[in-house]
Amino acid sequence: MAQTYEEMDAIAMLKADHRKVEEIFAAFEKATSRSKKQELAEQACLELKVHTVIEEEIFYPACKGRIEEDLLKEAYVEHDGAKQLINEIEAGGAGDDFYDAKVKVLSEMIEHHVEEEEKRSEGMFSQARAAGLDMDALADRMRSRKATAMEEFQAGKPAEPLTLRQENGGEEPSLDAVAGAPAT
Repeated sequence: MAQTYEEMDAIAMLKADHRKVEEIFAAFEKATSRSKKQELAEQACLELKVHTVIEEEIFYPACKGRIEEDLLKEAYVEHDGAKQLINEIEAGGAGDDFYDAKVKVLSEMIEHHVEEEEKRSEGMFSQARAAGLDMDALADRMRSRKATAMEEFQAGKPAEPLTLRQENGGEEPSLDAVAGAPAT
């Protein structure tokens, strides 16, 4: 019998989110009406914004110092590229010239990102599990944050990129700053 979302550990939750978004993108590809495409694109964008928040605020900081740092940095940058497209998709409409192309590129970006996280031995999830992180405790925190993030984003909050050059003289923030950890 399949686990419910409430019974899943952190990695199972994140993988369940991945499968849900993949299904939405597959339905988008098959949709023929503009209204259905827009509905599905908006659903995918909402799910992705919530997913990035729980990864960036809870899962990735827990992984810091326990998995390959380059993998974490790439994940943050991949999220920011996706967030930029998400904001453009949400600002537009299915009738826009590049709407379908933007959704397709977002889908491909997410497919690559998911592959990086879920790789069997060297992926982020396998490294996190091997590091002995408490996946049940993380899951509890993630479920709680997911509920509040869903409310925030349903109310219209845009996706906020974290790694883009800041207005502080063009310096990029460190991984500590991005992960919410005190800078060293």
